[in-house]
Amino acid sequence: MDLRETFSWEGRRIAWDKTGSGPAVVFCHGTPWSSWLWRPFAEALSGDFTVYLWDMPGYGQSSKDAGHPVDFGVQAEAFAALLTHWGLDRPHVVTHDYGGAVSLRTHLVHEVAYASLLMADVVAIPPAGSPFFRLVKQHPDVLAQVPPYIHEALVKAYIGNASHRGLHEDDLARLAAPWLGEEGQPAFYRQIAAYDERYLEENEALLDRIDLPVKILWGTEDTWIPPATGERLAAGIRGASLTPVERAGHLVHLDAPVVMATELRSWLTRVTS
Repeated sequence: MDLRETFSWEGRRIAWDKTGSGPAVVFCHGTPWSSWLWRPFAEALSGDFTVYLWDMPGYGQSSKDAGHPVDFGVQAEAFAALLTHWGLDRPHVVTHDYGGAVSLRTHLVHEVAYASLLMADVVAIPPAGSPFFRLVKQHPDVLAQVPPYIHEALVKAYIGNASHRGLHEDDLARLAAPWLGEEGQPAFYRQIAAYDERYLEENEALLDRIDLPVKILWGTEDTWIPPATGERLAAGIRGASLTPVERAGHLVHLDAPVVMATELRSWLTRVTS
């Protein structure tokens, strides 16, 4: 399921695609990821659901213009515009990492209605960010100028650290690819520099407004965002359920794919029945 369609928004090119039939399910990726992480799960669900994938501006196959902001606020505006473009009314939303904050802001601030929300190891409330993320946040301009071979090694080490079980070489290469080259390298540091925790503080202050089915999955070995943050997030949302995913790190998709697929189908079957 490659991204064959594009949506033009505020000078940006947003890559997206859909397949299948049935209730609408929209997948949101995080950073430094892309929709590639969700593709096998979307394909597996496409027999019963209409599944939508997209790359946020500045990520994956979407445009990476240096003049375009990529903060949480802009991404939420882009997501709201994309949902309108698709003509979706109350889709089921599935998110990971940064996609949690984006989807929450789209719902809570832009008042876009969802039918349900599933969040896996999300950046949604403070604090967030791995030690390397915080280092880059402090020195984005310096690190953006390192030689390409050093940058590639940094990116691959950073991405690999998100997995508890370790990544296959081809998976690591696919995840790193969008961040390499003349366009990808500066884009990698630019999206980290755009991180602003105030958006997460706003999300946390508004959690009690959420009135829809919410499920949270969290890898028990997530060293980027500890399980305690997932527990706090679940406690702040009325009726939310939290399911720990054993022996999985932040990249729960690759550490525990069978559990992820099972939980996704079980959840979507329940909220659409």
